[in-house]
Amino acid sequence: MPASLPPDLLETIRRALAEDIGRGDVTTESIIPPEAAMRGQILAKQDGVVAGLDVAEAVYKMLDPEVDFRPQVEEGARVTRGRVLALVSGRTRSLLTAERTALNFLGRMSGIATLTRQFVDAVAGTQAVILDTRKTAPGLRAADKLAVRRGGGQNHRIGLYDMILIKDNHIDYAGSITEAVTRARAAAPGLEIEVEARTLEDVREALALGVERILLDNMSLERMREAVRLAAGRAKLEASGNVTLETVRAIAETGVDFISSGALTHSAKVFDVSFDYLDRGP
Repeated sequence: MPASLPPDLLETIRRALAEDIGRGDVTTESIIPPEAAMRGQILAKQDGVVAGLDVAEAVYKMLDPEVDFRPQVEEGARVTRGRVLALVSGRTRSLLTAERTALNFLGRMSGIATLTRQFVDAVAGTQAVILDTRKTAPGLRAADKLAVRRGGGQNHRIGLYDMILIKDNHIDYAGSITEAVTRARAAAPGLEIEVEARTLEDVREALALGVERILLDNMSLERMREAVRLAAGRAKLEASGNVTLETVRAIAETGVDFISSGALTHSAKVFDVSFDYLDRGP
């Protein structure tokens, strides 16, 4: 079992296997004798960035610790169509039963990593860092955010517990940015605070409060440039809202520190991978 995977991701793998196998793999068990062995390979069926080989390995080994899984490329590597990503051998029943769950993780994570790398490449040469959001598939956040890192991006907060992000609804309920920040600081004095700003006046108010980060929500390029001038390094600025591959470079060139995009995890196309039979093995 790969030692680097966090416990919450391992639990996600356990649930995924249980969901697929249920009472048993009736097809494989009716056709394949228990003692049969085989070798197979995982292939890339498109160009892109690979992420999740260690997760795929964990799927196989969680089902059968004796499966031999040998990656043929590094995590985060660019690959071309037809590249062998891993060689897998062991009990035939184990390999066939775990196949779909392993490929589901690998395909989803590689798709996210591929899209993330495109965003990262698009802002190369600027100071902007590409961030994900909490717009992840329910139950798959650990995998989704790991894939973003493998693609060269960085993670925003993992959940609602590790950073304070005061958004428009919080501000509207509290009555002002100042009141919302005051309450948040009193309740959780050790956490970094980010405030969503809808206008340049919001930016000024947040700066006066000394918050660590300001989220520029759906601002025009002109307003983002003015926000950068106003902040003058006193707070980190994050651009967010309808960020695309076509617009991200221009956003980065305004001078913001971070650009967050939910598309990295909610709109990435699954990377096409397959598991192919090689032979009956030793």
